[in-house]
Amino acid sequence: MRHGGKILVDQLKKLGVRRVFSVPGESFLPVLDGLYESDIQNVVCRHEGGAAMMAEAMGKMTGTPGVCFVTRGPGACNASAGVHVAIQDSTPMVLFVGQINTRHRDREAFQEVDYRQMFGGLAKWVAEVDHVERLPEYVARAWRVAMAGRPGPVVLALPEDVLSAEAEVADFEGAVKVPSSVDPHHFDAILAALRSASKPLMIVGGSKWSSNAHEALARFAEAEKLPVAAGFRRQDYMDNRHECYVGDLGVGQNPKLAARVREADCLLLVGTRFGDIESQGYELIDPSVGTRILHIHVQAEEIGRVYGVEQALVCDGDLAVLALEAASERAGAGVGWNTWTASARADYEAWAEPQETPGEVKQERVIAWLSENLPEDAILTNGAGNYAAWLHRYFSFKRYGTQLAPTSGSMGYGFPAAVAASIEYPDRDVVCLAGDGCFQMTLNEMSTAVQHGAKPIVLVMNNGRYGTIRMHQEMHFPGRVSGTQLANPDFAALAQAYGGHGEVVKTQAEFAPAFERARASGKVAVIEVMLDPQVLATGKSLPKGAG
Repeated sequence: MRHGGKILVDQLKKLGVRRVFSVPGESFLPVLDGLYESDIQNVVCRHEGGAAMMAEAMGKMTGTPGVCFVTRGPGACNASAGVHVAIQDSTPMVLFVGQINTRHRDREAFQEVDYRQMFGGLAKWVAEVDHVERLPEYVARAWRVAMAGRPGPVVLALPEDVLSAEAEVADFEGAVKVPSSVDPHHFDAILAALRSASKPLMIVGGSKWSSNAHEALARFAEAEKLPVAAGFRRQDYMDNRHECYVGDLGVGQNPKLAARVREADCLLLVGTRFGDIESQGYELIDPSVGTRILHIHVQAEEIGRVYGVEQALVCDGDLAVLALEAASERAGAGVGWNTWTASARADYEAWAEPQETPGEVKQERVIAWLSENLPEDAILTNGAGNYAAWLHRYFSFKRYGTQLAPTSGSMGYGFPAAVAASIEYPDRDVVCLAGDGCFQMTLNEMSTAVQHGAKPIVLVMNNGRYGTIRMHQEMHFPGRVSGTQLANPDFAALAQAYGGHGEVVKTQAEFAPAFERARASGKVAVIEVMLDPQVLATGKSLPKGAG
């Protein structure tokens, strides 16, 4: 006989879970008891939003569901931000939410929420476990749903009486992940259609990628002399130094790359949904022009959702790249698109040349220094804000698994993701880029980092404002500053108060030594980079004297 909390934890162990993220609550005390003698690490966080974002980052890094436990009501509401990141980023994740006693339902009991309604549009599946004997079944199903097709988050509500009840029940057996099958002849047809194009462009993105796919993509692109662009915040899917890599279709994308998408007569989309950001509000492709689209995606419903396609395949992105490489080898040498690809690469290299911005500290030089000096396996994270544009434009990603960033555009994501990454990979450099507004949304997780030995280095780009919104104000309501100014703490002193390392950088010459001291500290570190308030974006600044 085991109580529900022990049954649940034992099933997690059977599924290979090594770590969970949580904010404790009385609604799931039996689970905490079940974790007590398990070998599953419980990373106790300071806010449910941070815990859910750490779990989402864990899902990104491992390709298996990140796990988060939060309490009912307010805890679930706080965690919803992380669930939103997971659904838009196609990340496998399971959120366990404590729930009221089943006998108290529909009385508006303390912290009662109908989670099926609350998370119905945010998760792939939402369920509530009504019988302790069915806990193994529900947990195993949550895993399958989170990883099947297009990955995403699952929410399971756990009533108090179900967790405290005892039962004699076996753990759930059977395979959790069903591997995709690939018919090579289908990829021969895709390759033949691609080779008939005059100006093709391959765009990669989505989830379900791997180091093997990263290497295979480089070989396939080189064999075909095919230009490859990365989807929004998927720049680590191909070595950015490769001669066929031509940039990313993110926020503030290279105008010449955008023009090349319009000019292309064939787009090979692998893994990516080619959504709002990549397509610049669905306007990069003009359906009347007749651009041929070859779309490979893991979810059939995503294919043809916005644009009609000529050929399509349902397949994991990483398997698709390996299959395309094999098809290329079977077909032998193609004609290639040397001039078209070389021109696209030249455009990317010109775009990646740092453009001077105002101020004593220049973000373009900071990012260039990081790109040149960090180990190739260093992990870079960020949340949302214009500061991220410098990272995406000027940092050269070399290996797969080195970029953790929200395609959902969630502020506050970068720091929890960096904490999770540092815990998962304690011997790798982890650097978080954050704006002063972005960092303040989750900086309380510095306490979590200290408690669990995480040591990411945070670069706080401090311009004293919500910079992205100020930029839009200048475009739509020039000179009428409203609601975007920030009163900031001393970030370096705050880091020290938490037990970390903190410094302030006011000139360019101070940055590299400060970074090396932060790295040598062996602690969570914050480097506050004081920016000129004129700077708005990589190609946009306020006029002198503007506040």
